[in-house]
Amino acid sequence: MTNPLLSPSTLPFALPDYATITDAHVREAIEAGMTEQLAELRALATESAPATVENVLHAWETAGATLDRTLAAFWVAKSADTNDERDAIMADFAPRLAQHSDTIMLDADLYARLKQLRERADAGQVELDEQDDFVLTERLRGYERNGIALEEGRQERLRELNAELATLSTEFERLLVKGRLAAAVHVTDEAELAGLGDADKAGLRESAQARGLDGWLVTITNTTGQPILDSLEDRGLRERVFSASVGRGLGSDDDGDSETDTRDILVRIARLRSERATLLGYEHHAAYTHEVGCARTTDAVSDLLGRLAPGVTEIAQREATALQGLLEQQHPGAELQGWDWQFLSARQQAAGGEGSFDTDRLKPYLEFDRVLHDGVFAAATALYGITFHERPELVGYTDEARVFEVREEDGTALGAVVIDAYTRPTKKGGAWMTSIVKQSHLLGDLPVVTNTCNVPPAAPGSPSLMTWTNVITLFHEFGHDLHGLLSDVRYPSRAGTSVPRDFVEFPSQVNEIWAWEPAMLQRFARHHETGEPIPAEWIDALVANRTETGYHTLELLKAMILDQAWHQTPLAELPEDGSAVEEFEAAALERAGVAFPLVPPRYRSAYFHHIFGGGYSAGYYSYLWSEVMDADTVAWFREQAEDGSPGGMTRAAGATFRRELLGRAGSIEALEAYRRFRGSDPDVSHLLARLGLGAA
Repeated sequence: MTNPLLSPSTLPFALPDYATITDAHVREAIEAGMTEQLAELRALATESAPATVENVLHAWETAGATLDRTLAAFWVAKSADTNDERDAIMADFAPRLAQHSDTIMLDADLYARLKQLRERADAGQVELDEQDDFVLTERLRGYERNGIALEEGRQERLRELNAELATLSTEFERLLVKGRLAAAVHVTDEAELAGLGDADKAGLRESAQARGLDGWLVTITNTTGQPILDSLEDRGLRERVFSASVGRGLGSDDDGDSETDTRDILVRIARLRSERATLLGYEHHAAYTHEVGCARTTDAVSDLLGRLAPGVTEIAQREATALQGLLEQQHPGAELQGWDWQFLSARQQAAGGEGSFDTDRLKPYLEFDRVLHDGVFAAATALYGITFHERPELVGYTDEARVFEVREEDGTALGAVVIDAYTRPTKKGGAWMTSIVKQSHLLGDLPVVTNTCNVPPAAPGSPSLMTWTNVITLFHEFGHDLHGLLSDVRYPSRAGTSVPRDFVEFPSQVNEIWAWEPAMLQRFARHHETGEPIPAEWIDALVANRTETGYHTLELLKAMILDQAWHQTPLAELPEDGSAVEEFEAAALERAGVAFPLVPPRYRSAYFHHIFGGGYSAGYYSYLWSEVMDADTVAWFREQAEDGSPGGMTRAAGATFRRELLGRAGSIEALEAYRRFRGSDPDVSHLLARLGLGAA
């Protein structure tokens, strides 16, 4: 059969023909795509005509179409539904793709061609509009940051570092998935599951049966905190689940001899990144990363984290004191432990009191399809006028993925979104958005984006009920989808979420606010059996209790601090092997004043995919930095409220946010886009109020 990846897809929206694509096709197309891209860029670099927008910028964007098409189709399929061959493809090609990138980014002729265009523009011989100017600036900066000025011997070392780092990150991710599956807790006594509903227990039994086990199986999610800890009454089982979670990647014996031990790999990654940063002229990897973020400097990042640490820790300590009292009522003489916190906090909410609300009560009202259609989709329609229409004849990257056409208010096709909601053993943990096809006026492409979550699947005959955390995650990831769908730019390389790491989470965090909006809750939170809406008094209590807890903020802050520690520490002071990982972690948290042991980091180093397997190295602070803009934007939406409009959810407000921010994507400098939208820099006071820190 002809390889469907070697030519543009003829399916609607250029959706990859997943029904016919094989893993062998992927291998062939990556090989062909790399060769094709290098040939096209070589022609660009050696073009004899004077540099113009068309023969440099436009030609660059159209080069490598086969490789781009193949990798976009493959990455999402591998992440969401891997197998041994896909793991092998990733392992085989990761270092080669890094070498391929270096071949391009260390090509002096290509750099000279870009510089020629800049010189001609500065001389008035070529006219650049705003988007042309920005993409040229970013391409030049990319070359300058990635070693074009290094002498040949140092460039060769850079190539070696990049190839090894690509291999190690791929291996870290593989071990992470394997370790998460291995950490599952097998339960054979149903009495230990006290506190869980019948549907939850049925799901655990399904998980056990899928692995050929009797009884029940508690699978482990990416984060340290496990959702099931909110409900388990058995303190012993809580400890087993918590210990399984925090023990991932640390080895199974004193020598750390384990097939899922990630410590040596992560140390090697940190050390190689440090060496590379020094080679490129930076103090450390964090300085290299922060330079291209909205933060700009390591000092700015460290200052933000340092300012919040004392107040957040104090709030968490007060919460712990209250929970200790509750624990003593249940277990006289017992001392509060990390595995108790979620359960006791949930019981504290269930007990009532000002502003308290037990979100477990919501679950019968949160059926997945209703939340998706009457919540997530409905909010987007109310703000932007876009509508969603399922296309069952279109095949996603798995049988469980569903494809929805997205249309403008006048019926014009805007793009498509692929929804892949449910967890499976072959899917990595967490939730994410990807772009399979990037929007581009230059190429005439409409966007195709994905929304991949890990909602527990329903047992046969049961509805798919979500936790409140699942709901917020779905809204969050759809905010990324909207960033991709509503992109309105010329160059595909600057489309959608192609923005700085500490800006990309901002639109997704903003989209979460509509999950909390009372009018929206009345629409999507309805009992799965009776159709009755959530009681109004529950909505009032839920919204009143929205202020972030000290626990939640501190676990995030700790993970951000660990990320900075690994990437700000000089090479000579980093651990030399995995045996010192836990000591390094403890020292970093102690120095930052957040060592409070009852609140673990949201991710410990050994299973911190964002920074060792994903693209967030030295950038996990981005969630907090973006939240400054998020909270300020929520205040803006509230200012736009009209009579009868829930919380500023008006078409006028949506049109402004779409035009001035989402639509610009990465076509101009990120903070400039924000200033044009808001009229000023973000006001941090709104975030401080959300975190319960007032004007501190």
